[in-house]
Amino acid sequence: MGSAPGQGGQQAGVGGMLTSFLPLVIIMFIFYFLLIRPQQKQQKTHKEMLSKLKKGDLIGVRGPFGSHWPVKEAIGNDVVIIAGGIGLAPLRPTIYKILSMRQQFGKIILLYGTRTPADILFRRELEKLRSRLDIDIYVTVDHATPVWKGNVGVVTTLIQRSPFDPFNTTALICGPEIMMRYTISELTKRDVKSENIFVSMERNMKCAVGFCGHCQYGTKFICKDGPVFNYEQIKDLFGKREL
Repeated sequence: MGSAPGQGGQQAGVGGMLTSFLPLVIIMFIFYFLLIRPQQKQQKTHKEMLSKLKKGDLIGVRGPFGSHWPVKEAIGNDVVIIAGGIGLAPLRPTIYKILSMRQQFGKIILLYGTRTPADILFRRELEKLRSRLDIDIYVTVDHATPVWKGNVGVVTTLIQRSPFDPFNTTALICGPEIMMRYTISELTKRDVKSENIFVSMERNMKCAVGFCGHCQYGTKFICKDGPVFNYEQIKDLFGKREL
């Protein structure tokens, strides 16, 4: 006896579905055994090693990886540091480094923008830095409260009135990507050269050595070639969607 026509078509349909899913299953299988499983084993090994550590044991630390803010390259220039939101945190050590070499720079200007006064990071430190008189600090908020007496507006509004020499300026920028895009636009309007503009890019990272590809940005890797880039290096990619 032969199978009913309906049963034969149903079996062919199921077989076709399994065949179409087979390449995906193979890819997932390879991905798991080549990437996920080794990482899980490595994490387990790290945890076991950490649990066995005792006071006085010697440990080795690798890093930091990637690029850095161009402090030495900026010597002799005015330095304009522009931060948005939590973007001030990655710039904070650089601010102190530059101030420790204060005599080697021209004007030092910090432009910092947050959403509200409550979102301002390192408020006490900023107030203390203002008392030095050798750094100009301008803070602005998007949305003011009744007790806020400072600037209101996005951080880019501070650029046109900042007292720096655009032909002798190094700009360091860190913040949301859209904020950095408009910041660069305002800086170029003031004739700051693109090769003197540096941005800190952010993408999801895993391996930190350019192997896994999670942070690929065009032909570059944020973890390996960045996170700090000269704008001239990435201006053809910067601002493009899904990159």
